[in-house]
Amino acid sequence: MATKKEEKELTLNEKLAIIQTEFKSKKSRFNSFGKYNFRSAEDILEATKPFLLRLGVTVAVTETLIDNKDFPILESTATISDGFSAITATAIVGVDLDQKGMQMPQKFGSASSYGKKYALGNLFLIDDTQDPDHGKADPEVKKAALTVNDPAFEKAKDFIAKGGSIDTIKKKYELDAEASKILESL
Repeated sequence: MATKKEEKELTLNEKLAIIQTEFKSKKSRFNSFGKYNFRSAEDILEATKPFLLRLGVTVAVTETLIDNKDFPILESTATISDGFSAITATAIVGVDLDQKGMQMPQKFGSASSYGKKYALGNLFLIDDTQDPDHGKADPEVKKAALTVNDPAFEKAKDFIAKGGSIDTIKKKYELDAEASKILESL
């Protein structure tokens, strides 16, 4: 385990890999209509706070309104920075102007929250295949297969090259023998 000083001297990619592998955010909200638990953008941001000072990084989310003739679109961008470089991830969300029972600010606020949540999820590789309320995998969710011919294999190689763990990949994918051998050799 690296000391706090050593962690602050890591590259931004290495710092992001630490967050991606250690990140935990409970689904603290409940949707009474759909009867399911979920996490919000605020929950995700709160869960990143222990990493900020420890790793010497900041996290920000910005939004851009994209106007098209059919409906407005919000582009949310989550950014992690160490003051020298930055890594971003985005999410695009349409604003449903015909949503019943909502005032206009609520329609934009709802789309904004959704976009922020998914931009942060993309940045931190938040995976919903685990149920944090029970601590076990959902039996209905089957892991996707990952082979060397799969486009996601290149992303997996890049993830490991940037300091990510093969165990993180194995939680999401069922690796064939060849893919496993290559990834373990990196």
